[in-house]
Amino acid sequence: MDILLTGGTGLIGRALCARLLKSGHRLTVLSRHPERVATLCGDGVRALGSLKDWRSEQRFDAIINLAGAPIIDLPWSTGRQRTLWRSRITLTEELVEAIARADSKPEVLLSGSAIGYYGDSLDSPCSDSPGPAPCSPGTDFSARLCAAWEEAALAAETLGVRVCLLRTGLVLSRAGGLYARMRRPFSLGLGARLGDGQQWMSWIHIEDHLAAVELLLGDASLRGAFNLTAPTPVRNEIFTRLLAASLGRQARLIAPAAAIRLALGRRAFMLLGGQRILPNRLLDVGFAFRYPDLASALKELA
Repeated sequence: MDILLTGGTGLIGRALCARLLKSGHRLTVLSRHPERVATLCGDGVRALGSLKDWRSEQRFDAIINLAGAPIIDLPWSTGRQRTLWRSRITLTEELVEAIARADSKPEVLLSGSAIGYYGDSLDSPCSDSPGPAPCSPGTDFSARLCAAWEEAALAAETLGVRVCLLRTGLVLSRAGGLYARMRRPFSLGLGARLGDGQQWMSWIHIEDHLAAVELLLGDASLRGAFNLTAPTPVRNEIFTRLLAASLGRQARLIAPAAAIRLALGRRAFMLLGGQRILPNRLLDVGFAFRYPDLASALKELA
């Protein structure tokens, strides 16, 4: 397939490029720094500096939209909120407009989202399929951001494009993200529980995330929202203990909730709240997680 990726130079994007190239796909990555694409994403990956450079006669079989500025790194000032909105919703709207202009439409759009869509769901399990554990969208800023992001992507359905929404959990990878940030302090015995440690953490090993994306890319019967998380979410206190143990350490420290709120302001709920996410739709179609439990995932990463 000829595939266009946005966010291809990020953590998930780089790993996905390597996997898709190995599978024989032809890749083009949209990037503000096209000169860096081949280095970051792999030899033979083409670069697109702007959606304006997408010629109407140029065909892509699929689009994978992963672009989005990091949400927790900087305070949510008015300017930062605009940046987060533009990098997700505005870009996705422009992407759908480019699809509308194309002579030949892609067959599928896989568009990024996050489990932040559900807000802080406390102990309630959240499923992506109708049944015993549905969850309504949250009302905080990050939840509203995800909901608007998904709405922008779903507009492509009016153009005859199959759309899958990737509600991604905490991706565990040695190459970056949460695990890479936590590994060094935990390996030094400085790992800490966050607050009371009762908040749920819904995670996924990056290899399972990539495999799920490939499944959604290739199965024309699948559309709509999918929770990309492992089937066994854990509370923060368990995550903390297992991560420390995987590195041959213990984690006896506690990061007080008050200190986290003081340091992060409105962003603190992203660490002190959580979501207990169930990937029911993936399980229903027979997706087999390579790392279904946290202990096995951390053992591989360590």
